Amino acid sequence: MLRLPYLALTGVFALIRLLPTSNTDKDIEILILRHQLAILQRQVPKPRLTPPDRAFLAALLHRIPRPTLRTFHLTVSPDTILRWHRDLLRRRHARASRPKREGRPPTVRSIQTLVLRLAHENPSWGYRRIHGELATSAIKIAPSTVWEILKTNNIDPAPRRDQQTWATFLRSQAHAILAADFFETRTLVGTRLFVLAVIEHATRRIRILGATAHPTAAWTTQLARNLMMDLQDAGASAVKYLIRDRDSKYTTAFDTVLADSGITTVTTGIRVPRMNAIMERWIRTCRTELLDRTLILNQTHLLHALREYEGFYNQHRPHRALHSAAPQRPLPPPITEPHAFERLDIRRQDRLGGVLHEYHHAA
Repeated sequence: MLRLPYLALTGVFALIRLLPTSNTDKDIEILILRHQLAILQRQVPKPRLTPPDRAFLAALLHRIPRPTLRTFHLTVSPDTILRWHRDLLRRRHARASRPKREGRPPTVRSIQTLVLRLAHENPSWGYRRIHGELATSAIKIAPSTVWEILKTNNIDPAPRRDQQTWATFLRSQAHAILAADFFETRTLVGTRLFVLAVIEHATRRIRILGATAHPTAAWTTQLARNLMMDLQDAGASAVKYLIRDRDSKYTTAFDTVLADSGITTVTTGIRVPRMNAIMERWIRTCRTELLDRTLILNQTHLLHALREYEGFYNQHRPHRALHSAAPQRPLPPPITEPHAFERLDIRRQDRLGGVLHEYHHAA
C-alpha cells in the first residue's frame, strides 16, 4: 500500500524537474529512454509488475489518445493498460456502492478471561464442555465463539491439553525429591577438597553437609545421619526420593541410612548429568559466584565460605523457579504508594569481604 503513494510522489518530483527543460532536451531524453527500454525488452520477455506498478501506469496513460498510445514502447500492450484502468475504476465504484456491514460484536473481555480460566483449570474440557459450564452460569455464548477464543490464544484441543508432560509430573512430585552430589575444589596450595551438598527440588533450599580431603565411608554415612536429623527438625517428612550419581563415595551404608527413614535412592544413568540437572546447576552457580572468586586457604576456610553462601542462597538470592523469591524468604508485598519511590533508601550489606552483596531497605 505504501508503494503506490511513493511512486506518485516520485512522479511529481520528476515532473517538476522536467518543467524548466527545453523540448529538444526532452525529445533526446525520450529517445534515450526508448532505446534503453527496447534493450531491456530483448532481455526480459515478460516483466513482472506489482499491483502498485499497474495502478501507476493506468493512472498516467489513460489520458493519452489510443493512436498515440500504440506507438509507445511499453513493457505491456496498450490494451492491457486500458484494461487495468477499467478494472481500477470498477473496483473503486464497487467499493463505494457496497453496503457497510457491522458484523458480530466482539465478545466481552470478562467472558474471554473466564473461558481461558476454565480451559487452564480443566485440561480435559473441550470447547463444548466449557460452553455447557458457561450455560449453567446463565452466560449465553455460542460454542463456536468458545472455540475461536481458545484458538486465538493458542490453546490446544482437550485431548492434547489432557496429556501430562514430564515437566508437569516432576513439578507435582518436586516436594518429595532431594538431589545430592559431590564436587571438588582446590585450595591455595593445591590440596583437593570434596564437598557434599543436597538440594530440595520444591523449595530450592541448599544444604552443605560437609567438606573433607578424604571422603571415607564412615564420613559419608555420618553426613547421611546428619541430613536425616536436619530433615526431621525442618518437618520435611514428605521427602521420599534422593537422586544421586554412581560415585563410589556413596556406600551401601549411606543408602541404608536413607532407607531407614523411608527415602528411596535413585541413581542416575551413566554419563547422563541431566538426570540431576538441578543439582548440577547449583554447583555451577556456586563456582561462578563464590569458588571462582575466592582463594581457599584450607578446609576450615572452605566450610566458613560455604556456610556463608548457604545462608545467602537460602535467605536472600532470588530464584527464577520461585518467581524471584528466596527458598526461605517469601517476596515482600509490592510497594503501591507512588511517593514511596521518592524516599527509597537501599543499603548494601557485604558478605565474605564483598564477594557477596545483599541489598535491604534502611531500617
